[in-house]
Amino acid sequence: MTYREAIEELETILRALETDAVDVDDLTTRVERAAELIRLCRHKLRHAEALLERVFDSLDEDEEDTDTEEDDPEADEQDDEDESEEDEHDHLPGGAGRAW
Repeated sequence: MTYREAIEELETILRALETDAVDVDDLTTRVERAAELIRLCRHKLRHAEALLERVFDSLDEDEEDTDTEEDDPEADEQDDEDESEEDEHDHLPGGAGRAW
Protein backbone atom coordinates (compact mmCIF):
# COMPACT_ATOMS: atom_id res chain seq x y z
CA MET A 1 0.00 0.00 0.00
CA THR A 2 1.32 3.43 -0.88
CA TYR A 3 1.45 6.37 1.49
CA ARG A 4 -1.21 8.16 -0.58
CA GLU A 5 -3.56 5.16 -0.42
CA ALA A 6 -3.12 4.92 3.34
CA ILE A 7 -3.88 8.61 3.80
CA GLU A 8 -6.97 8.36 1.60
CA GLU A 9 -8.25 5.40 3.61
CA LEU A 10 -7.58 7.26 6.86
CA GLU A 11 -9.55 10.23 5.53
CA THR A 12 -12.44 7.92 4.63
CA ILE A 13 -12.44 6.44 8.15
CA LEU A 14 -12.31 9.92 9.67
CA ARG A 15 -15.25 11.13 7.58
CA ALA A 16 -17.27 8.07 8.62
CA LEU A 17 -16.45 8.68 12.29
CA GLU A 18 -17.42 12.35 12.01
CA THR A 19 -20.86 11.55 10.61
CA ASP A 20 -21.77 9.34 13.57
CA ALA A 21 -22.95 6.76 11.04
CA VAL A 22 -20.67 4.12 12.56
CA ASP A 23 -22.16 1.71 15.08
CA VAL A 24 -20.15 0.76 18.16
CA ASP A 25 -19.16 -2.67 16.84
CA ASP A 26 -17.81 -1.17 13.61
CA LEU A 27 -16.12 1.67 15.51
CA THR A 28 -13.53 -0.65 17.09
CA THR A 29 -12.68 -2.21 13.74
CA ARG A 30 -12.26 1.18 12.08
CA VAL A 31 -10.12 2.58 14.90
CA GLU A 32 -7.87 -0.49 14.76
CA ARG A 33 -7.54 -0.11 11.00
CA ALA A 34 -6.78 3.59 11.40
CA ALA A 35 -4.02 2.72 13.90
CA GLU A 36 -2.51 0.27 11.40
CA LEU A 37 -2.60 2.89 8.67
CA ILE A 38 -1.01 5.49 10.93
CA ARG A 39 1.80 3.05 11.79
CA LEU A 40 2.31 2.36 8.08
CA CYS A 41 2.44 6.08 7.28
CA ARG A 42 4.91 6.76 10.10
CA HIS A 43 7.12 3.92 8.88
CA LYS A 44 7.07 5.24 5.32
CA LEU A 45 7.84 8.77 6.50
CA ARG A 46 10.76 7.60 8.66
CA HIS A 47 12.09 5.52 5.79
CA ALA A 48 11.86 8.47 3.40
CA GLU A 49 13.54 10.72 5.97
CA ALA A 50 16.42 8.25 6.38
CA LEU A 51 16.89 8.04 2.61
CA LEU A 52 16.90 11.82 2.28
CA GLU A 53 19.45 12.14 5.08
CA ARG A 54 21.72 9.67 3.27
CA VAL A 55 21.37 11.64 0.05
CA PHE A 56 22.16 14.94 1.79
CA ASP A 57 25.09 13.35 3.66
CA SER A 58 26.39 12.06 0.35
CA LEU A 59 26.11 15.53 -1.15
CA ASP A 60 27.93 17.00 1.86
CA GLU A 61 30.70 14.40 1.49
CA ASP A 62 31.05 15.22 -2.20
CA GLU A 63 31.32 18.90 -1.33
CA GLU A 64 33.90 18.18 1.39
CA ASP A 65 35.90 16.04 -1.04
CA THR A 66 35.90 18.89 -3.55
CA ASP A 67 36.98 21.36 -0.86
CA THR A 68 39.68 18.94 0.33
CA GLU A 69 41.06 18.51 -3.17
CA GLU A 70 41.29 22.27 -3.56
CA ASP A 71 43.02 22.64 -0.19
CA ASP A 72 45.04 19.40 -0.38
CA PRO A 73 48.20 19.80 1.74
CA GLU A 74 50.02 17.10 -0.26
CA ALA A 75 49.38 19.02 -3.45
CA ASP A 76 50.69 22.17 -1.73
CA GLU A 77 53.84 20.27 -0.67
CA GLN A 78 54.39 19.09 -4.24
CA ASP A 79 54.03 22.67 -5.47
CA ASP A 80 56.58 23.80 -2.88
CA GLU A 81 59.01 21.05 -3.99
CA ASP A 82 58.62 22.07 -7.63
CA GLU A 83 59.31 25.70 -6.74
CA SER A 84 62.40 24.80 -4.70
CA GLU A 85 63.78 22.77 -7.62
CA GLU A 86 63.37 25.82 -9.82
CA ASP A 87 65.10 27.94 -7.18
CA GLU A 88 68.05 25.53 -7.16
CA HIS A 89 68.67 26.25 -10.84
CA ASP A 90 68.50 30.01 -10.35
CA HIS A 91 71.96 30.15 -8.79
CA LEU A 92 73.62 28.25 -11.64
CA PRO A 93 75.41 30.18 -14.37
CA GLY A 94 73.09 31.07 -17.16
CA GLY A 95 70.07 31.59 -14.91
CA ALA A 96 66.88 29.68 -14.42
CA GLY A 97 65.46 27.38 -17.03
CA ARG A 98 68.75 26.77 -18.83
CA ALA A 99 69.67 23.15 -19.39
CA TRP A 100 73.31 22.13 -18.91
